[in-house]
Amino acid sequence: MAIHIGTRIREVLFQQGRSAVWLASQIPCERTNVYNIFTRNDISVGLLTAICHILKHDFFEELSQDTFRFTPPNV
Repeated sequence: MAIHIGTRIREVLFQQGRSAVWLASQIPCERTNVYNIFTRNDISVGLLTAICHILKHDFFEELSQDTFRFTPPNV
């Protein structure tokens, strides 16, 4: 199953003991936008890069590893 990037961001954020309010202040954006990020299955490269730097976590590596494990359905 493919990684749901919004869910992973939320998991890492909370594992670090940080809140959505804290992340919003770092991006910067409104807290409601952070909750919207948590629901996304995809995200722009620029925003994900910023979140990687803020959380000091390489989500790109996780996505890359997941890509090689994922077998797409026959089209």
